[in-house]
Amino acid sequence: MDIDFSPEDLAFRDEVRTFIAENYPAELRGKQDEGDELSKEDFLSWHRILHKKGWVAPAWPVEYGGTGWTATQRFIFSEETARADCIRLMPFGLSMVGPVIYTFGTPEQKAHFLPRILSGEDWWCQGYSEPGAGSDLASLRTKAERDGDHYIVNGQKTWTTMAQHADWGFFLVRTDPDAKQQEGISFLLVDMKTPGIEVRPIITLGGEHEVNEVFLDNVRVPIANRVYEENKGWTCAKFLLAHERTGIAGVAGSKRGIEKIKEIATAEMDGDKSLLSNPFFRRKVAELEMDLTALEYTELRTLAGEAAGKGPGPESSVLKIKGSEIQQRITELALEAAGHYGAPYFRGFGEGDNEHPIGPDWAHRTAPSYFNVRKTTIYGGSNEVQRQIIAKMVLGL
Repeated sequence: MDIDFSPEDLAFRDEVRTFIAENYPAELRGKQDEGDELSKEDFLSWHRILHKKGWVAPAWPVEYGGTGWTATQRFIFSEETARADCIRLMPFGLSMVGPVIYTFGTPEQKAHFLPRILSGEDWWCQGYSEPGAGSDLASLRTKAERDGDHYIVNGQKTWTTMAQHADWGFFLVRTDPDAKQQEGISFLLVDMKTPGIEVRPIITLGGEHEVNEVFLDNVRVPIANRVYEENKGWTCAKFLLAHERTGIAGVAGSKRGIEKIKEIATAEMDGDKSLLSNPFFRRKVAELEMDLTALEYTELRTLAGEAAGKGPGPESSVLKIKGSEIQQRITELALEAAGHYGAPYFRGFGEGDNEHPIGPDWAHRTAPSYFNVRKTTIYGGSNEVQRQIIAKMVLGL
């Protein structure tokens, strides 16, 4: 595989860098890197700027508002936004339900929802996991029963990210309780303002309100909001999860994370030398860089396959496993570098952290980040499940 950028690709990289430098909101610069809580408006301000430029959905087909970029250009764009520490775009509309709608949706669903996803007018959340139906998603129990031209939906979803801001949600529901697990599920688009929906916050060990419980009590959803056929929603679910797992790899963000670790370890002292001079610590950093490079090439091969018309398949499980493990190792190294300066910020065991940070400015974020990133090997299908997929679909075991 040719890994050298062409002159056209280098010119595109310069264009992206210039655009970010000139258009990324000044009030957002450094906000994410410093661990400040991000509001809905923070996320949407950058989203709207990219939408106006026509760059908000690089992976979408051109006819639905995509950029028409090559796989390499999409990779460069991801690299440059991570390098500049741009706020990540929420994936639930752009990377998850959007592709489901333009692949499986009706013409009416495409005409209504896709422009609103692109503009940011609709903020989406994902109603997949339930108590007792996480990794074993097909055992979900939220049910939808027909009542004229509506479904009546009852049940509970959990770990619903950013549902407190959501205008719409995409939900997996059971429409045939007598069918085999995967064959009795449908995919519904639900207006989160519908009576009967209650969103309750879950505060994480990092102290953030990022995830929620969602309760549905006799929620009326038009049958017109079902995507694809009744009882065939598992087809949409698998398609969406493959796209989600590819995005979870987070190669560009991990690159920035490793560079940050190296900066910290160069400045922090271990006796009379820098922490990076410690051979044991330096070895951990080097091993991380090698693993990330291997993951990067795997992601590039996957992007090249998509550009050739091949959708993400079982290889997305490899990206999810290695990408999430690398993200966790980065936070472990950051906490190791912080040492005792990170200890006062272990939230979840008391009433909160210290009022005034001690030690280096970056240290107070290491413990919350460490705890928050524990989830990456669980969401999007736990890594144990991903290994089973690889064993079955790739190795034929």
